[in-house]
Amino acid sequence: MTLVVSDASPLIALHQIDELQLLQGLFGEAVIPPAVAREVTPGVPLPPWVKTRRPEQPVAQAILLASLGPGESEAISLAQEIHAEWLLLDDRPARRLAEALGLSVAGTLGLLVRAKEKDLLDAVRPRVEALLALGFRASPALVENILRQAGEGTP
Repeated sequence: MTLVVSDASPLIALHQIDELQLLQGLFGEAVIPPAVAREVTPGVPLPPWVKTRRPEQPVAQAILLASLGPGESEAISLAQEIHAEWLLLDDRPARRLAEALGLSVAGTLGLLVRAKEKDLLDAVRPRVEALLALGFRASPALVENILRQAGEGTP
């Protein structure tokens, strides 16, 4: 089992396209901080394999909170604290900060590619198109790169 911490965006996005179970298939379980739990519920019913855990380092959280929202701040703080193998984040400034802190970061679209590689999905393109139709923000260059990684780019 891989130790993974998630921010709200990947949970919400995957729930919107009825693919939340991919996280369980990829990682076994996910850990979220309380701020993320508050952001996603009641809209996203959390399955039992999503565990809530409070970060214990409020100083780090306070510093992060100065530039990020509470969910991203707690997720980064918790990922550092428990030495998570992956931090699931979509927000670009939060991703940059997490990577600068040495955390391994994956976003929702990257998770779809990983799920296809592990034979949990047959195709990435329909899920990406569904997310975009629901208002998920991703640059055309990122979408093209993701589809190419999934072997579904335009020839």
